[in-house]
Amino acid sequence: MTAYSKLEQYIQDNRSDLDFASLISSLKAAAAAPNRPDNDRVFSHLVGDINDDFKDLMRQVRNEFRQNIQATILSPDETPDRLKRLREALSQQGVDGFLVPLSDEFHGEATPAASERLKWLTGFTGSAGMAAVLKDKAAIFVDGRYTLQVRQEVDTALFTPRHISDEPLTEWLSENLQAGDILAFDPWLHTETNANALKALAQKLDITIKETTQNPIDTIWEDRPKEPLALVVPHPDEYSGLSSAKKREELAQTLKANGQDAAIHTLPDVSAWLLNIRGADLPSTPFPLGFSISHSDSTVDYFISLEKVSEDLQSHLGNAVRLHDRAEFGNALKALKGKNVQIDPSSTSQWIASALTKAGANIHRADDPCMLPKAIKNGTELAGTRNAHIRDGAAIAKFLHWLSVEAPAGTVDELKAEAKLRSFREEGNLFKDLSFSTISGAGPNGAIVHYRATKASNRPLENGNLYLVDSGGQYLDGTTDITRTIAVGSPSKEMMNRFTLVLKGHIALAQAIFPTGTTGSQLDALARLPLWSRGLDYDHGTGHGVGSYLSVHEGPQRISKMPNTVALQPGMIVSNEPGYYKTNAYGIRIENLVAVQPAPELEGAERDMLAFETLTFAPIDKHLIDQTLLTDTEKVWLNTYHQNVWDKISPLVDGDVKHWLKTATDAL
Repeated sequence: MTAYSKLEQYIQDNRSDLDFASLISSLKAAAAAPNRPDNDRVFSHLVGDINDDFKDLMRQVRNEFRQNIQATILSPDETPDRLKRLREALSQQGVDGFLVPLSDEFHGEATPAASERLKWLTGFTGSAGMAAVLKDKAAIFVDGRYTLQVRQEVDTALFTPRHISDEPLTEWLSENLQAGDILAFDPWLHTETNANALKALAQKLDITIKETTQNPIDTIWEDRPKEPLALVVPHPDEYSGLSSAKKREELAQTLKANGQDAAIHTLPDVSAWLLNIRGADLPSTPFPLGFSISHSDSTVDYFISLEKVSEDLQSHLGNAVRLHDRAEFGNALKALKGKNVQIDPSSTSQWIASALTKAGANIHRADDPCMLPKAIKNGTELAGTRNAHIRDGAAIAKFLHWLSVEAPAGTVDELKAEAKLRSFREEGNLFKDLSFSTISGAGPNGAIVHYRATKASNRPLENGNLYLVDSGGQYLDGTTDITRTIAVGSPSKEMMNRFTLVLKGHIALAQAIFPTGTTGSQLDALARLPLWSRGLDYDHGTGHGVGSYLSVHEGPQRISKMPNTVALQPGMIVSNEPGYYKTNAYGIRIENLVAVQPAPELEGAERDMLAFETLTFAPIDKHLIDQTLLTDTEKVWLNTYHQNVWDKISPLVDGDVKHWLKTATDAL
């Protein structure tokens, strides 16, 4: 008798007050939420009183649904048929092409299973990309992180891989569309900025851009997952450092000063920050999926699935925050007729922008007014992230010690190492989840910047190779992100050379002192100069913003070659992660998180200066360092850093781990 049948029988015998079909629908939605222990709380929320047997049956049924979700989404053998059926659907809609972005209606970094249309169609599992499908051609566009991965995962006979910067979408469309053709897109899945670029291209090519009323993929995707169901819960002020009421009050003052009646917030982490709430709709990102409208009177309308509302949420939010079902969002936009409404065109969907225009709202386009306050962490958040990094550092120390024992024996592979690292983190206080899927890459897999180990790709950690592990944790008091590259056995001279060049760039950025008003793009070259001096580089940004028990990747600040007008300010957290990748051989990356802070007083200084406080504490593999390439100043930095690692982490470990840590942090 299956768990499904047992649950049905249990309902008939013991809970005639429940509708079995409705419960199954809710469990399918719960299955679309990530596998987190605290997501079991939804069971009692759905059915009220519950005993252990009933809870166990619900858990079994939910888990069976969960296992089926990714199996049905990621099915490479079905890609040809799915592409064929999509083209048939496009023909029925009378269009010549369709764009398939990796995005949902919220335009955050992560998407729920129901929105993984790009993965379902192509098999690509990266975190950023776009496919373009025409009648007889198709292409997939990825950035430099995924140029290797896309060729491993996608049938290149069906989808031509292209680098989104070097071989952009507009160029490919220009080459393959004819005058008079109709190119369709889903207005929920493209921001207003993206849609405007498409409209400009349409004028240039003499084609028509059509907004679909129904996504054609959704019409052919049988068993498409439901929207995720996980409870929305309060995030205590002891971790946020500022009450939601205070945040809403300050936001209202900003709106009034800018002459705005309201602002639309589409990014889920913005609403979570503003309202001091958290959720678990997405893996590794602890916020619920919902839209919010903030008003100049300090009130907020929040639109989510009301099935997610926990018992204590409304009392936490108070009367000034009105909860609505997601289905009411469109009507709320219509009610803004004649109002001055601020939207961020880079994160607001074309559908929302069009709805406001049709409603007669006066649209003001600017960055979301919550982005900068969210990025500038307050004292409580900074203290929390420091504590979270120390606990996380203890987990990393235990893992690196374990790896030093097991890897040389040949008993470790990528998946085993990934699972072991997670187990050490789970031992820590306030741990809730990983902050992203761990990148556990051995040998040539380490050269795939955003590699994800699978049963098919899993490699052993072999002597003479490098092992790159990029991972992080979500703790109630902070979010971590760290990368270490470890030599398994004896590294080659080339490996040591490249590692040391990366280390020099990391140290240069960590030691940087810069004037107030400096942007991350102005600092990016510091991390690349040692590599550039040898004709080398890496094809990703040097640093991204990090949230406070929110998204591990947040803006508006970043350290990158790409121009950025947002100045670094005290309280911002960014990563420092230069790297080097040799295709089919190995990858190297060294990543710490740092917080922007006022620089120490400089004698004779005429300007206010800023510097970085390093937050991450874990040994850097000395076996990979060619000391002849380091200056005395760089050696001092590394020795000081390792002393700090010892001072902060050694009290949290003991025995063999503590002995290993002492050796790993000894001075050069």
